[in-house]
Amino acid sequence: MTNPFDNDEAQFRVLVNGVNQHSLWPEFADVPQGWVAVFGPAAKDQALGYVTEHWQDITPVHDQERIAS
Repeated sequence: MTNPFDNDEAQFRVLVNGVNQHSLWPEFADVPQGWVAVFGPAAKDQALGYVTEHWQDITPVHDQERIAS
């Protein structure tokens, strides 16, 4: 078995969890509990582009709120 993340031809989704962390996820795999698909399935480069555009601050939401206080 090969690593699906090494396959540039595979389709991917972008998942987001409750603290706004993003994850690239292979299209064939079930979305894990606590995560929601917000983009895709799409080509790997498109999914990565979505992550780059929409997840510019990697600090989890709950930490952002604490830091701002």
